[in-house]
Amino acid sequence: MIFGYARVSTWGQDLESQIIALKNQGCDKIYTEKFTGTKVERKEFQQLLHELSEGDTLVVTKLDRFARSTIQGLETVRDLFNRGVKIHILNMGIIEDTPTGRLTFTIFSAFAEFERDMIVERTQEGKALAKLNPNFREGRPKKFSRAQLDLAMERLKDPKRTVKEVAKETGISEATLYREKRQRKHQNL
Repeated sequence: MIFGYARVSTWGQDLESQIIALKNQGCDKIYTEKFTGTKVERKEFQQLLHELSEGDTLVVTKLDRFARSTIQGLETVRDLFNRGVKIHILNMGIIEDTPTGRLTFTIFSAFAEFERDMIVERTQEGKALAKLNPNFREGRPKKFSRAQLDLAMERLKDPKRTVKEVAKETGISEATLYREKRQRKHQNL
């Protein structure tokens, strides 16, 4: 049987392109999850590894979807080879249980881990640099100003107006209005 594995790191990312690629490779069953690859405890991946047996093939679109650390990748590959499972990483090819195949996998895994570490380092450097700016605020910028929210909250004090009406008038979503109302109630504003 041919099994596929697709993973993205955050809930906001889309699995569709990976799933299409896996279907194009003839995968009979595809496991998917939205979970960071830095964690070994990926539930769906662990379930997939448990289901694989001799003669099966595991297909993954990219090496970094399979494992983020070289050690983790090598341990997983060794286990799968010992169980007679073939591994096909679409951006690398079929990983063979030969000295050359294992060497190639090790080198590419090391580069994938290095690339991830460099991204983390650059991100941390960028954040540290941004924090030097006195106007720096961590996180997403606010969509609505304090004045806009104050106006919306003032309109909501009128018992004849519903949240839905105020949302339509101000362009502020109902969810944001409810959240702001809760926060202000909690802060006694």
